[in-house]
Amino acid sequence: MEEPRTSPLLSQIGEREAIRRLAARLGTRADVRIGIGDDCAVTEAAGSPFDWLLTSDPVIEGVHFLSDAPPGGIGHKAAGRVLSDIAACGGEPLWLLFNVVAPPDCPVRILEAAYDGAARLCSRHGAAIVGGDLARGERLEWHAFGVGRVPRGRAVLRSGARPGDTIYVTGRLGGSGFRGRHLDFEPRVREGRWLGDGGWATAMLDVSDGLAADLRRLLECSGVGARIRLPDIPVSDDARALAGNEEDARRHALCDGEDFELLFTVRPDRRADFERNWRANFELDCTAIGEMTEKKERLLAIRADGGAIPCEETGYEHFRHRTAHDRR
Repeated sequence: MEEPRTSPLLSQIGEREAIRRLAARLGTRADVRIGIGDDCAVTEAAGSPFDWLLTSDPVIEGVHFLSDAPPGGIGHKAAGRVLSDIAACGGEPLWLLFNVVAPPDCPVRILEAAYDGAARLCSRHGAAIVGGDLARGERLEWHAFGVGRVPRGRAVLRSGARPGDTIYVTGRLGGSGFRGRHLDFEPRVREGRWLGDGGWATAMLDVSDGLAADLRRLLECSGVGARIRLPDIPVSDDARALAGNEEDARRHALCDGEDFELLFTVRPDRRADFERNWRANFELDCTAIGEMTEKKERLLAIRADGGAIPCEETGYEHFRHRTAHDRR
């Protein structure tokens, strides 16, 4: 008799393997340039000079925010996550929709304040909230869907990095939950569009699950390896406030996530021009932290003494960690 098939649990295979299995069951169309696996899906529209960027993200009580979080910050985060995805493809955000789930005893003022927070952020980046739905549930959830655009064929993907490319990250990393920065971050929309329009970035994504985890995703998609210099990683003041020493602070920068900074690569022959032009256009820090290598998906960390070790740090992964806050 054939043994009954057993199904693994999500906690056993993790988020990435679950996505891989589900993606394998889906079809596609001729107008889909990029489907599952990047910050946004990229689709074509006949006769349009643009490609369309589609993305979605949930923000769930107990996972992405705590019950005492300021309502305006909840809406800001729900909008900011999809704006950051569009920025990571070099795109212009256009429209957002929210499907909101709330318990019956939720005060209406909480939803109003959350929408105000989302609307303020969208307005700063030229996007509009155009619809959605409201349903009953056990806890507060915001499910955001965003649409952006990019000139035809110009979306910056995770798959474009090549050996020798310089790795950059914007801003400073780590400790985003310490003083609520994960509810009040600024998605790097202007910077992402500039990187895409100028053809500076060969590959890009936003840092949502931690530098170590997100860099590995870029390596996997591009089929390359990387060396990162640990002393060059830009560590935030919040990460240092959480840590007992510099090594622990750097671990927060590698692993915490929800920084929503841009992680991208630039061709080595354009590095000097890129850095000069970046300084001329932005006050935001942009730090070179390493280079891509030919050693497929191998991530090495270079210590201050020049020694190289495999980078073992990992970031956040749904179903492997209880919540995004338990690891902070």
